[in-house]
Amino acid sequence: EKGRLIDGQSVQPGDVLIGIASSGPHSNGYSLIRKILEVTGTGTGSLLDGKPLLDWLMAPTRIYVKPLLALLQQVEVRSLCHVTGGGLPENLPRMLPDNTVARIDTASWQWPPVFRWLQEQGRVENTEMYRTFNCGVGMVACVPADRVETCLALLDAQGERAWVLGNVEAGQGEARVDLNG
Repeated sequence: EKGRLIDGQSVQPGDVLIGIASSGPHSNGYSLIRKILEVTGTGTGSLLDGKPLLDWLMAPTRIYVKPLLALLQQVEVRSLCHVTGGGLPENLPRMLPDNTVARIDTASWQWPPVFRWLQEQGRVENTEMYRTFNCGVGMVACVPADRVETCLALLDAQGERAWVLGNVEAGQGEARVDLNG
């Protein structure tokens, strides 16, 4: 309904950003992935943490519709962000109003093995990893601070791995992201 449109304008300093795990690279960064495979000569049958690399790279993109609909029935979600091409730095500002900053605690989660492997094998800098890949964060929900525990419990009940990714603070000018880990 138009009256329930989530456009990010109700986001305010003090809100909390909840990260929801990705299933892998989703559909982003495959030009870089192909280049890393080519340059390293690594075959897709190589094992990574006991699982074929191809399985890591080709994991189906996680679809968040059902868990998010369940969440929306019980929690005021002020904004949502699907982390696609451009990663956290380019996607999160789209979920925020001007004069806000998304402070992300990069120590709040561990990158899945495929992202660590890509970084090491490709000698990719952190900033480029965060700009190219979701690095394990497939979706972000912005909720009021007093609803965090409810939000996490609801997502867990829906089979999602979710955690406090960061928070929203006052800023100046266009919305931006600070990866402070």
